[in-house]
Amino acid sequence: MSDPLGFISGNQIQRPDFAKPAGGQTGQPANANVGGESGASFKDVLVKNLQEVNEAQQEAQQAVEDLTTGNRNDVEGVILATQKADNAFRMLQQLRNRMMEAYDEVKQMRV
Repeated sequence: MSDPLGFISGNQIQRPDFAKPAGGQTGQPANANVGGESGASFKDVLVKNLQEVNEAQQEAQQAVEDLTTGNRNDVEGVILATQKADNAFRMLQQLRNRMMEAYDEVKQMRV
C-alpha cells in the first residue's frame, strides 16, 4: 500500500539552510525553495494528496457497491480497499488537526 499523503515515501519536505551573511544577520534562508528541487508548493502537494484520498474513498465505495450487487466476489479486496481509504482519511484528519494547532499557536504569538 502506498502512502496517500506522501509522508512515508515520496515527496519529503527539506528544511531550509539558514546561512549567516557577511552583514551578520541570521535567520535568512539560503534557498527560497523549501519544497525541494521539484519546486512544488505546499498547496500543490496538499491538493494532490487530497485528490488521492478522494480517489481511494471512491474506489472503496465502488468496491462495496460491486460486492453488494454481486459483480465482485473477493471480500478481502473490498476490506483492503475500505481500510486503505480509512487510513488515508485518518491521516488527512491528523494533518488538518496539526495545521489547526500550528495556526492557533501562530495566532497567539505576540508581535
